[in-house]
Amino acid sequence: MTQRVAYLDCHSGISGDMFLGALLDVGLPFATLQAGLASVPFGGYILRHEPCSDRGVHGSRLHVQITDTDPPERSFSDIEALLLASALPERIKTMALALFRTFAEAEASVEAVPLEQVRFSDTGAIDIMVDVIGAAIGVVTLDIMRLYASPLPLTSGLHQTRDGMQPIPAPVTMELLRRVSAPWRSCSLDEELVTPTGAALLATLARFDHPVLSFERIGYGFGQKQLPWPNCLRLCLGSSPETANPVLDSDEVDVIETNIDNMSGELLGGLMERLFAAGALDVAYIPLQMKKNRPATLLTVLCAPEQSEKLALLLLSESATLGVRMQRMQRLKAWRAQERIDTPFGSMLVKVKRLGTRVISVVPEYEECARLARERDVPLEEIYMVARTIARKLII
Repeated sequence: MTQRVAYLDCHSGISGDMFLGALLDVGLPFATLQAGLASVPFGGYILRHEPCSDRGVHGSRLHVQITDTDPPERSFSDIEALLLASALPERIKTMALALFRTFAEAEASVEAVPLEQVRFSDTGAIDIMVDVIGAAIGVVTLDIMRLYASPLPLTSGLHQTRDGMQPIPAPVTMELLRRVSAPWRSCSLDEELVTPTGAALLATLARFDHPVLSFERIGYGFGQKQLPWPNCLRLCLGSSPETANPVLDSDEVDVIETNIDNMSGELLGGLMERLFAAGALDVAYIPLQMKKNRPATLLTVLCAPEQSEKLALLLLSESATLGVRMQRMQRLKAWRAQERIDTPFGSMLVKVKRLGTRVISVVPEYEECARLARERDVPLEEIYMVARTIARKLII
């Protein structure tokens, strides 16, 4: 059995309109995109789709013309309400909400404010909504089950924003891609090639791997800028063979360990916070008995291979240890994804665990349960149990 997969060649970066242009070029009907967006109760834009050619490369370009010069300011909750009120299929709603949440959480981190205080405002907010909702419409319509992406061009410089001059890439772009350890390659151009919306799409939907893929169609989505090369995103649409759809996912991680017998609990607690902030996937403390009958702690750090040297240096500089042990290990993982459900207390995300196509478990996200418990003044355990029961009936 095969499944539809896509590979993004981001040689010229990625933006929301480039992604939509590439989807249109591989077969997404423009009328389907228009109808899906029209089902969401917001306006203030006009879409125009046209063929485009540049130096022998032929593809599509999507223009989003903003007609509302003073759109309302919207929070993540406002956008969630708009999507839930729409006639879009549930899978598209779920994907679009996941994209917006990824975007909003990164903005909250950069601005150092709670998620509820993040606002999508001015004309750029309409552009973001068109790009994000349109991307979900396109991915679901084309039945793309897995999306892969190439390394991204790391440019530099400054550009003008509503908040003044900002570095390139934008801080929220860097935060989005930092969270998924996206690979970069050097690029000397002083232009923004990876936009925040493009970064949100990759951080939510894509994996930076090389897929086993048989190409069926190749599309090109052109950006608005003129560059020394064809400014386009190449999307390769195809199918993966059975061997590319295993029951288990796998990757490689580095394991860093050290034994510590001369640090207090307060210092170890602070060290754990520093390690997570620096990119550790997991940190564990295990009590043990060392020489001279000293109680001690085995500290274990799990991290992506490209993070290991930085985290080892952090351990050597921030802890009492004189050395660390490092080894690379293969990790086998169940497939997991987030899906949104409606409960009597409100909409929330649940974590779905799969082995191949078989659903093994559905677990409510703790942060979502805690948020609803605070908002509704209901015991956390009650929300957790109700959400788990509803999710199991809907998904398993």
